[in-house]
Amino acid sequence: MESSVATTVLLPIALGVVMFGLGLSLTTKDFARVLSYPKAVVVALVCQVLVLPALCFGLVYALSLPPELAVGMMLLAASPGGTSANLFSHLAHGDVALNVTLTAVNSLLAVVTLPLVVNFSLGHFLAGDTGIGLQFGKTLQVFAIVLIPVALGMLARNRMPVLAERTRKPVKLLSLVFLVGTILVAVYQERANIGGYLADIGLATLLFSVLSIALGYLAPRLFRVDRRQAIAAAMEIGIHNSVLAITIALTLLDNTRIAIPGAVYGIVMFFTAGAFGYLISRRVTAPTSTAEVP
Repeated sequence: MESSVATTVLLPIALGVVMFGLGLSLTTKDFARVLSYPKAVVVALVCQVLVLPALCFGLVYALSLPPELAVGMMLLAASPGGTSANLFSHLAHGDVALNVTLTAVNSLLAVVTLPLVVNFSLGHFLAGDTGIGLQFGKTLQVFAIVLIPVALGMLARNRMPVLAERTRKPVKLLSLVFLVGTILVAVYQERANIGGYLADIGLATLLFSVLSIALGYLAPRLFRVDRRQAIAAAMEIGIHNSVLAITIALTLLDNTRIAIPGAVYGIVMFFTAGAFGYLISRRVTAPTSTAEVP
């Protein structure tokens, strides 16, 4: 995967549009909603922030991945849930309100947890390479990439609610167009290497996706969390913001090989999440209202 205009210019723009669109869908109530079902939120966040990176660490060791690909997997594990989790949760009859809350809180936490996990991974797997890392300045860039577009979106919704509501769907469509266009350009430029990427990291990303979804669903159920909320947690933990992982790898770490797991996972996760959603939705009755599940 070589750096190009598609990956170094269009990708950050696409990520900014995606995060701005996320902000348009959020209010301060989404953060306060943590108090409405604290057990579901705490279990999901512990799984995503602590358990999942540890699980990924064990996976890359078990598969003996090359150092840079191992760092890419850990970067992926540290990335918050993607906005697509809301859609998959809705289709699988999950608690979408919980998804929105988890995305909001975890995006905030990621400003701290993501640099910690990435720097640990770089020091552990690439100890001899001191040329890359997320130092303070780059950590501030993570803050800018993750939170500033979200904050602007929330501000727009607060100051201009009618306009924000009207533009929310067009912004989502625009973000989708940006993402699909960027991915298609990148895939075309890397068409000769795609087979090699899949051979290098395909199994790891598939196993990681399955384990993420399984952890996200089974851990809440173990703590007697409502089934619809467990589905929401599974989608939130199983669908990572791979665009964020790729952007950080290419722009902040300036390492194209670290970006490969995020690129492959960005494709694989839709198949695994779709399969899980199809299977679990057959066991769950669709909600008859938008009322929150206690």
